[in-house]
Amino acid sequence: MLFKHKTFVYFSRKVPEKLAFEYFISKKTLKSVVQGKKVSKPIVRISVISIALAVIVNLITIAVVTGFQQEVRQKVSGFGSHIFIMEASENSIYESDPVQKSQSFLADLKADPGIKSISPVGYKPVLLQSEERDISYKLANGKDTTESQYQVQGAVIKGVDADYDWTFFKNYLLEGVLPTFGHDSTENQLVISKKLAVDLNYKVGDRVSAFFVKQQPVKRKFVIAGIYETGLEEFDKQVVLGSLGAVQKLNDWGIKASIEVADTIINGQLVIKGNVTGGNGVNFRYDWGNGFDTYMGFSLCPHKDTTIRLIATDYWTNPREIMAESAIPDTAYLKITVEEGAEYRCYFELNEEGELEREYLNEDGTKFALDDGTKRIVVEIIDGKGSSHEYISGFEIMVNDWEKLDETLARTRARVEMIMMPNGDVLQASSIIENEPDIFVWLGFLDLNVIIILVLMIVIGIINMGSALLVLILIRSNFIGMMKAMGANNWSIRKIFLIQSGFLIGRGMLWGNLIGLGICLAQKYFGLIPLDPEVYYLSQVPIEINIWHWLLLNVGTLVVCLSALIIPSMVIARINPVKAIKFN
Repeated sequence: MLFKHKTFVYFSRKVPEKLAFEYFISKKTLKSVVQGKKVSKPIVRISVISIALAVIVNLITIAVVTGFQQEVRQKVSGFGSHIFIMEASENSIYESDPVQKSQSFLADLKADPGIKSISPVGYKPVLLQSEERDISYKLANGKDTTESQYQVQGAVIKGVDADYDWTFFKNYLLEGVLPTFGHDSTENQLVISKKLAVDLNYKVGDRVSAFFVKQQPVKRKFVIAGIYETGLEEFDKQVVLGSLGAVQKLNDWGIKASIEVADTIINGQLVIKGNVTGGNGVNFRYDWGNGFDTYMGFSLCPHKDTTIRLIATDYWTNPREIMAESAIPDTAYLKITVEEGAEYRCYFELNEEGELEREYLNEDGTKFALDDGTKRIVVEIIDGKGSSHEYISGFEIMVNDWEKLDETLARTRARVEMIMMPNGDVLQASSIIENEPDIFVWLGFLDLNVIIILVLMIVIGIINMGSALLVLILIRSNFIGMMKAMGANNWSIRKIFLIQSGFLIGRGMLWGNLIGLGICLAQKYFGLIPLDPEVYYLSQVPIEINIWHWLLLNVGTLVVCLSALIIPSMVIARINPVKAIKFN
C-alpha cells in the first residue's frame, strides 16, 4: 500500500498510521544496525547484554525477596497466628495473663468473612531434660574417666485443643503423628522439633522429663508423639506443642479446691480444712454453705452421714467483692459415713507421730476410715475438678487474605479492645507484625533493597542503551542527513532510532526473561542454592514467581528505558543534513 508523508513516499504494512513511516524504516534498517560497523556492533551487543542482565538480576531479586518474605511470614504465622487476642497488658503473648475461654464476641468473629479460624491456646515455659549420658575423656595425667551429664533445653509449650488447625505442622512433620489433643489419653504427649530431638537425644516414643516453675517446681513426664522440622530454627528450638488441658493445669489458672481432714484435734473433734491453689495465689475465700468468708476450716464431730461442700475462689481486697473480679470458683466435697456408733461426742486422738490413725481403703488415699473408740467413720475426699479449663493465654486468629490483615485487625479491635467484658476481662488484639517486630522490620528492609537494586540495574541499562543510541546516531549521521534532505522532520527520525532501540531492548528483555526464569525455576524445584537456617531462617533460597510482578517489571523496564532515551535522541536535531551528506 502506497503512503505519502509530506514530501517522502514510502511503503508500510498495517501498523498505526502515525508510526507507519518510522516503523517501516526502522525495520528495514534494523539488520544493518545489529550487524553494523566494527565500532557500533560491540556497543550494540553490550547494550543488549546489559538489558538482559538487568532483567535477570531484577527478576531473580524480586522472586527471591518475594519468596523469602512469603516463606518466613508463613512460617512465623504458622507457629503463632495472624492476630492474637489476649489480656490488655505490656506482656508478650508467652507471658500474658489468662483470659476466660468463653467470650461473648466469639460468635461475631467467627462470622467475619475475613477470618479463617479462631483457636484457644495456652503457653507455659518449660525446661526439657535429656536422659543421662556417660561421657568419656582423658585427664591431664593421661587417665581415662567417665562422667554422667544431662542436657537441658529451655522451650515454651504451646497448648492446643481438638479444634486446632494442624495444616502448617502437617507439612513439616518428619516422624510420628500429630495427636488429637483435648482427650485425657493425649494429655501427656508432646510434639517437638528435630533440633530439640537431636540436642536432647530423643526419638518418637521416648519419655521426656519436663520441669515447670509454679508455686513450687514441678516435674512431669511426657511422651514424644511426633517430630517436626520447619527450618525456622529460632522457632524450632523454642516451640513445643502439647495439650491445652495440661498447660491450663500447669499454669495454676483458675481455682483448684480440695478438702482434707487435718492431723489436728480440737477437744477430740476432727478439723476439716479447705486447700485452695491458683487464682491470685494470695487471698482466698471459702463458702462452706453460708456464703463466702475467709475461714478456711472448722472442727467437726460427725455423728451421722454428712456431705460437706466447699466452693472456693480468690479475692483482691474485699472478701465480699463481686465475682466478676475473681477467678471462676471450684467446688470440692467431703463425704463422711458413720458405720459404727452415733455418739455426739468424739474422742479422736493423734498417734506418737502426731497424726491421725487412718485405715486407707483405696490406693490413692482419698478414702480412709477413722476410729475414736466409740465410733467408726469412713471419709471419702472428692477433689474439685478445678476451673483451669475455663482459662487460656488467648485466641489465635488466622485470616483468609494476608493483604487484608489490617482491615481484619481493625474490625477485631472494634469488637474486643478497651471494652469491659461481662466476665471482667479487658482485652487487646495485636497482629503478627506487632508480636514479632524484629522479623517483620527486617523483612520490610528487604523491600528497600529491592528498590535500590531495581533502580541501579535500570540506570545501568539506560546508560548503556543511551551510549549505544548516541553511537548509532553519530555513525549514521549521513543516513540522518539523507532523511532530512528527503523531507523527514527531526521527531520522525528520532522515532526511527527509538523504535530501533525498542527492538534492541526487547531482544535483551527476551534473553533476560528466558535466563532469569530458568534460574528461578531451577532453584524453586531443585533447591540448588542452600542457606544456613540459623542465619536466614530457611534451609534454601526461596523463589516466588508472581505473574503481576513479572508483567510490571517488563513493562516498567521497557517504558522507563525508552522514555530515558528521548533525551539523547535530541542530538538528531543538531545534525546539519548538508554537512552530514558532504561528510559521507
